Amino acid sequence: MGNELNFFGHIRTPDIRMLHDIDDVLYDTEWSRTAKNTELYYMYRDLYRNEKEHEAIRSQHLRYDITVIPPQMLGKEYVKTAGHYHPTVPGASVSYAELYQVLEGKANYLLQRKSAKGIEDVVVVDAEAGDIVMVPPGYGHITINSSSETLKMANWVCSEFSSMYDPIKERSGAAYYLLGTGYVANPKYSDIPPIRYLKPIDPSILELAKGEDMYNLVNSLDKLDFLKRPHLYDAMFSNILSSE
Repeated sequence: MGNELNFFGHIRTPDIRMLHDIDDVLYDTEWSRTAKNTELYYMYRDLYRNEKEHEAIRSQHLRYDITVIPPQMLGKEYVKTAGHYHPTVPGASVSYAELYQVLEGKANYLLQRKSAKGIEDVVVVDAEAGDIVMVPPGYGHITINSSSETLKMANWVCSEFSSMYDPIKERSGAAYYLLGTGYVANPKYSDIPPIRYLKPIDPSILELAKGEDMYNLVNSLDKLDFLKRPHLYDAMFSNILSSE
């Protein structure tokens, strides 16, 4: 099959996200009603280099994934993921975090924090190959490929929860759409703040060199403790969110 991924000798087939799987979050609904139901992107879950590393990752309740998003336009809008939030950590008052790295191509990560009053913060991080992006607790997020290249990205995440897609579906997408002409506000949201642009994180936070493959954290999984216990890392997340 053409969409198989060879990860250190392990041949993996993807979960495939189809166009009509994300009809509910598209800007150009008129286009989507008549568009052919094509493949959008490919998700390869629970990857590992060997069985020893797989057992180490599982024992730490973590998961390493890769997602591949070929370039295309969804009508007037650039191709994107469906978008989701993370649930609250049991016994804590914050939600789980997630860590991404662009392996090939370019990505636009759109993060938004909601409260009972609405959306309080919208952040965009533009990232290139080698860059690492943090999704802090409390933020829903989508990934957009606005380039002409295929985007290949990896993520580390706690394996103990299921993502929450409904909050973004209920508003027909994130607070902003990225069109060929730039970002436009989603009218299903009220009083949304302007977009803040942040840089990818400094990899030295994770004791990684610039551009180093973050899969190498498999050798020191304790450095990913913040993915499982984000309530213990308030200062780190605050620094990331204030670093322009």
